[in-house]
Amino acid sequence: MSPHPPRQARTINVHIQGWLLALPAIVLLAAFTHIPGIATIFDSFYATPHGKRPAAFVGWAQYQTMWTDPIAWTALKNNLLYALITVPLSIGLALAMALWVAGRIKGRSALRLAFFTPTILPMVAAANIWIFFYTPDYGLLNQITRAFGGGSVNWLGDPSTALPALMAVTVWKEAGFFMIFYLAALQQVSPTLYEAARMENAGRWTIFRRITWPLVMPTTLFVAVNALINAFRVVDQVIAMTGGGPNNATTLLLFYIYQVGFSFWDTGYAAALSALLLALLGLVSMLQFALLGRNVHYR
Repeated sequence: MSPHPPRQARTINVHIQGWLLALPAIVLLAAFTHIPGIATIFDSFYATPHGKRPAAFVGWAQYQTMWTDPIAWTALKNNLLYALITVPLSIGLALAMALWVAGRIKGRSALRLAFFTPTILPMVAAANIWIFFYTPDYGLLNQITRAFGGGSVNWLGDPSTALPALMAVTVWKEAGFFMIFYLAALQQVSPTLYEAARMENAGRWTIFRRITWPLVMPTTLFVAVNALINAFRVVDQVIAMTGGGPNNATTLLLFYIYQVGFSFWDTGYAAALSALLLALLGLVSMLQFALLGRNVHYR
């Protein structure tokens, strides 16, 4: 009798071991992501229960309300603009910082720490720092503009500057975090590729375009998806800095969902808005994988 199990049995054991190793992650993902997401979509077809009155089935009524809700459209428009600007800026700045600190420069460790420090700050603390920067009259930014002959600007109180002010905080806080991923990707690029390019008298831009950028595309895809998700789940920053004002200029989708669900206690409508957010994130993420995935090479 052979002391080794049959090849088919070994294959089955490997599969079982793999599923057992992945089981804790699958359970957590299902319990805290998939099941709540399905429950949210299910709840969006029911009215908000009040007291002893159970939730009544209302079908598409919540979505019809959303279609005619001007604040929901404003929040969606603000969030799309927010993502359209913060995602590429965060990625571009993160890659630029990673390229800088990946080289052999003096004080490289201190520079990496300085770039990463905003990431470890709690958002409330970071928001309070930037509120001081944006304060009218005596804030840091107004002090700088006055030094160059400019006037005082109410950065968070003016509808034309409030949303860009929030975007600046997001880019400042996220770029250092994404820089770590790019730095790890750059360290995996073989130095022989750069040496061969220099022997062919290739310039810096050609080296970046032909070698660096294609080889960090897997990291770019990962960072882009995460940056997009982060752009649509901004709520604490809005609460701490603007409260959605002025005149809903900084009302983002998740903040509006928070208002509807916890300030107005309309959980049915909040569920419908959450379902819209889930669908939007899924659609945009698929587009990112379709557009960027064709240029991703893992080997």
